[in-house]
Amino acid sequence: MKTTASPKAPLPVPSADHLTERSRRARTEPMSVLALGDGLYEVESASDHTYLVDLEAGRCTCPDHVFREARCKHVRRVAIEITEGRTPPPGEIAVACHDCGETCFVADNDPAPCYCDDHAISPGDIVVDRETGDRLTVVDVSELRADAVEIGAADCTVAEYGTNEDYDPDVPVVGAVYPHATVAANGVVPSSLKVYVFPRTRLERATPRASD
Repeated sequence: MKTTASPKAPLPVPSADHLTERSRRARTEPMSVLALGDGLYEVESASDHTYLVDLEAGRCTCPDHVFREARCKHVRRVAIEITEGRTPPPGEIAVACHDCGETCFVADNDPAPCYCDDHAISPGDIVVDRETGDRLTVVDVSELRADAVEIGAADCTVAEYGTNEDYDPDVPVVGAVYPHATVAANGVVPSSLKVYVFPRTRLERATPRASD
């Protein structure tokens, strides 16, 4: 998954007068921060020098930290970017939501595709089948891949099923009831409803309607 660096620009300066010089420079100097994963961040400074910050260890490869053992402006800038929601914290990376393209933060070991809060789905959510336009209720979001789950009646995998051939085979499988019916989140699925399985990328989160 591709990560995105924050814009190389200064940040707004708070009104407090007690900021240290390094804290002030961390906010006012243009810098770009890129999360690399494992708590590491690449910081491009105003002078176009690039330094590596290990945030959890509080270390940086810049001279200010190496020779003065100071909590340098680069470490401070990474912490500011995380606190203000522009850079993912350790253990997370920034990726584009599969459905809308907006940047979202996910665990650095999450499989693709990834979704923002507005497009993620969970049991009980209503989704739309991109092929038919029909609305369904999600009953399970599996960690199993579409190319690993067999459809017994069709003697093929979910990925190989005819109407799923244009969708990614390595995405999770989602179970949903069809046609649309009300099922509580993580609730029991009535035996009268058949659960169908789809590649995750075939479904999109539906816009709520008054009848839902």
